[in-house]
Amino acid sequence: MKKDKFTLAVCQLRTELEYEETMSKAESMLRDAAGSGADVAVLPEMFSCPYSREYFHRFTAKGHEESCRRMAEWARKYHLLLVGGSVPEAEGGLLYNTSFVYDPDGTLLARHRKVHLFDVDLPGMRFHESHTFTPGSEITVFDTEFGRMGVAICFDVRFPELFRAMARRSAELICLPAQFNMTTGPAHWETTLRARAIDNELFFVAASAARYEGFSYECWGHSMIIDPYGTPLAAADETEQTLLAEIDLKRIAEVRAQLPTFLHLREDVYTVTN
Repeated sequence: MKKDKFTLAVCQLRTELEYEETMSKAESMLRDAAGSGADVAVLPEMFSCPYSREYFHRFTAKGHEESCRRMAEWARKYHLLLVGGSVPEAEGGLLYNTSFVYDPDGTLLARHRKVHLFDVDLPGMRFHESHTFTPGSEITVFDTEFGRMGVAICFDVRFPELFRAMARRSAELICLPAQFNMTTGPAHWETTLRARAIDNELFFVAASAARYEGFSYECWGHSMIIDPYGTPLAAADETEQTLLAEIDLKRIAEVRAQLPTFLHLREDVYTVTN
């Protein structure tokens, strides 16, 4: 039976250069979140691996299976529905930026491979994720005891078509593990997150890594949990911390009844068919 009300946690942790240090810290934050009443927990993008091309390859060599084994164990041990941020996943000679989702019994529930890769040439920063990763090609929406959820990863958020497709597949809450940078973070992070929630009148959860000052890629941080009206329920700064918010899925129906834009789509007018 679906639970309309539950507590959601975002663990905004700083990824360390040492894998074991990061994983120990991730477990500690999840344990504390569960102790604070969390039913669902979300980790950041590349939470187990420093966000840098040199580390992507090095950590991939260790295999993603160990990270997955630990995430399944954490979900089961702390009885959490765990959206495991993302990790570098190797399969068939290719590398993906992948989020694994686990039920509270530790069963793999869903997998999302980042669809839109972060290839940009910004002032002072050039980054091409496609030099390392292969893009995914699936929309990830799945049923849980806490409602129907969707997962996307970071740069995916700039493509509203993906989120409308999730909403059309009845997603009620979308999780976005991410690592916006110090250029686009201040300019676009909060605005884009709130827009995706408002566009589709659903809950939107953005789980960023905490900032690692002095590292080659400095993350903006500022994780957020946003309601279907676009109102932030919880927001972080750039430091390590855990956000907690009470989610009431009945809020979706309330917002859509008051402002039924999502229910009044005119696809006969603006849907591209060729």
